[in-house]
Amino acid sequence: MTPAERFRGVYEECYPRVLAYATSLVGREVGEDITSETFTVAWRRMRDVPHPALPWLLGVARNLVRELRRRDALQYLLAAEEAQRIGSGAENHVGDVAAVVTDRHIALQALASLPETDRELLTLIAWHGLNAKAAARVLDCTTATLTVRLYRARRRLEKALETAQASEAASAASPETASFPTHHQGAPA
Repeated sequence: MTPAERFRGVYEECYPRVLAYATSLVGREVGEDITSETFTVAWRRMRDVPHPALPWLLGVARNLVRELRRRDALQYLLAAEEAQRIGSGAENHVGDVAAVVTDRHIALQALASLPETDRELLTLIAWHGLNAKAAARVLDCTTATLTVRLYRARRRLEKALETAQASEAASAASPETASFPTHHQGAPA
């Protein structure tokens, strides 16, 4: 297999996942640029690209994002929102739409309240489907270190979900009692 043929195979296999990862970090428009730069690096260094290539590519993408953030000092929004949209784009949810929207809002709110390092780790595992070993390569740490970080991130996410759910329940209860007049307050019979 020639380097060009291998690159084509790696590109076809990994492009959507690298794009999803980059998009989850910096949004769709910049994510596309980061993905293009990632595959440019891969083309130049095709002999260095291991098998499987995805963790290596995600590591390159991560480093490019870090460089971009340092250089431009930009704020990146919509990371969790975009990653979830891409990750669940083909799925159709059946059931109570309001409950799905509320649950999604609570989950995104909880995820957004976490430190960036926790968000990145959790999305690598949950949304991008990496195992601990592959995620450790992306984050440039040992598998043991990643396992400890993942355990702690999950505990912080559980607490954040509890807080977000309590907040949502409190805000859902108060508008109903305050917004609608009762019959004796002048509401039509």
